[in-house]
Amino acid sequence: MKNKNVILNLFFVSLISTLTISGCASSTDAGAVGVDRKQFLAVPSEQVNQMALQSYDQVKKEASAKKTLDVNAEQLRRVTAVSKRLIPQVQVFRKDSLQWPWEVHVISSPDVNAYCMPGGKIAFYSGIIEKLNMTDDEIAAVMGHEMAHALREHGRERVSEGFAQQGLLILGVATGVIKEQYAQYAALGSTFLLTLPNSRRQESEADHIGIELMARAGYNPRSAVTLWQKMGAQGGAKPPQFMSTHPSDSTRIAQIQEWIPQVAPLYEAAQR
Repeated sequence: MKNKNVILNLFFVSLISTLTISGCASSTDAGAVGVDRKQFLAVPSEQVNQMALQSYDQVKKEASAKKTLDVNAEQLRRVTAVSKRLIPQVQVFRKDSLQWPWEVHVISSPDVNAYCMPGGKIAFYSGIIEKLNMTDDEIAAVMGHEMAHALREHGRERVSEGFAQQGLLILGVATGVIKEQYAQYAALGSTFLLTLPNSRRQESEADHIGIELMARAGYNPRSAVTLWQKMGAQGGAKPPQFMSTHPSDSTRIAQIQEWIPQVAPLYEAAQR
């Protein structure tokens, strides 16, 4: 029995190592900002993109039924104009993304929200434009950030990590490496030690890449600072940073201010 447990333990450790090594790659080129972290991307991108497309189509279908899809012509014009300047810049980070079926819509809703799904499906909610009284540069800051999530395949990374954690937890209990009564604590530990820190890292990467995209498109990267200042002023209870999937507003603003000198020359060149 002792030898069996040793073999199972070795198998468990070997499986973790294999999953980690086999799925590790950087989904983008580094760009001027130098983002080149290796990522765990075990789930096929085609599968994630299909899931995202189905979700996006469902959102459009529901918004259309409610007559909230693209009903504000001026907001749609502004958001579309920003996207047309940002999309050509994505090839700096990955050339294949220029051929993605990019799509942009504005949904009339009080929600302060925007996103870019895997594969280039963008949605802005009117609430974020109206409540923050956004300039075009600030729209570019949000869009660049969200496009960066898609370019870096952060959704695919999260799905891969989720599948791996769930599978390894089940295997650990089955093999006795993790005692069943401690499984919930192991799951909680993986959340705080892996999932949440990685999410904060993804958010910082999206900020970093996002300001380069907007700078290359001729939008002032300093507007990313005013954007997050406005977001911070929205208020509402927020968890401590170590329990959050997002950096605190102060951390985020400080990082962006530190990165601006990297991309300022790109903005100045685009202005010329």
